[in-house]
Amino acid sequence: MKRSDSLKIFELLKEAGISHTPDTLTSEELEKLQKNSELKNKILSLLHRDGQNFYQELEMDSPYVNTHRDVSYIPELLQLHSHSFYEIIYCETGNIQYLIEDKRYRIRGGDIILVPPGISHRPIFPEETTTPYSRIVLWISTAFFQTIASVCPDLLLQKLKQQEHFLLRTEGTSYKYLGRLFKQGVQEASEMAPLWDVSLYGNTTSLLAHLGRAFMSEKTIVPIEKKEEIDKIISYIEINYAMKITLEDTARKFHISTSTLSKLFLSKLGISFYQFVTQRRLIHSKLKIEEGSSMEETALDCGFCDYSAFYRAFKKEYGISPREYRKMVISVPSGR
Repeated sequence: MKRSDSLKIFELLKEAGISHTPDTLTSEELEKLQKNSELKNKILSLLHRDGQNFYQELEMDSPYVNTHRDVSYIPELLQLHSHSFYEIIYCETGNIQYLIEDKRYRIRGGDIILVPPGISHRPIFPEETTTPYSRIVLWISTAFFQTIASVCPDLLLQKLKQQEHFLLRTEGTSYKYLGRLFKQGVQEASEMAPLWDVSLYGNTTSLLAHLGRAFMSEKTIVPIEKKEEIDKIISYIEINYAMKITLEDTARKFHISTSTLSKLFLSKLGISFYQFVTQRRLIHSKLKIEEGSSMEETALDCGFCDYSAFYRAFKKEYGISPREYRKMVISVPSGR
């Protein structure tokens, strides 16, 4: 979240009689916030800019590194999304699961999520939660990342370059100190002392090196959750997103009713079956656009019936047209 919006949210919390930081809310305070519809709507207005899902962030403010702390109270805002840059998330608090493509992980404090460009991901909240999802988010441009990778070809960097994703667990290991590096970066970015950006870039380079060490330890690797029915369906969508996918055909394939399938997505992910399919198609469409495919080819290759349907879905999800997105990614520094 941008710093100006974070400050506005802190002011709203103060109006509600909450003077401490959002990541230390008690269950009673969280329940109070959830019942205050006016306050909730104000926070929603900050998170939604011009009707756009905030978490569908398309570009970085810096050509190299961005970092910020974020706290979520409203699960439905965190939809399936991807980025054109590397995203590394340090989880401070929260009782959630995390979906990366078709793999699902259970998250705890101290876990680190590493997501390369173009990879679909989103948190999954339980039906009832009393703990805010607090994390430090680090965005690294492909230009910066590949510069580091060219001189430090360790295992972590090479795997991320190959578009693989990982989740590391630091709690109970010798790598618990990594949280301090994330917090140091946020402090530099928020205080903006002289040469803060140089310090942030150096801190990020050091963090990548330490993450590489942590990745080489089997103790830090987080196992994938045991597959449930919805995981099998998500895998099916991942493989067949370019084909015609209907609720009826999918329900028949997995031997369940259409109503059961619809309820499964609504209860587990908070969105409809068709919304999930569309989001997955749009994530791949961004990759096609970045690779230079024509708009018509992109639409058909990603499962849309024609360009107009693709245009409407893209504009609704990201707030800009596919052609505007192409112009934006062309202006990004080389290194993609």
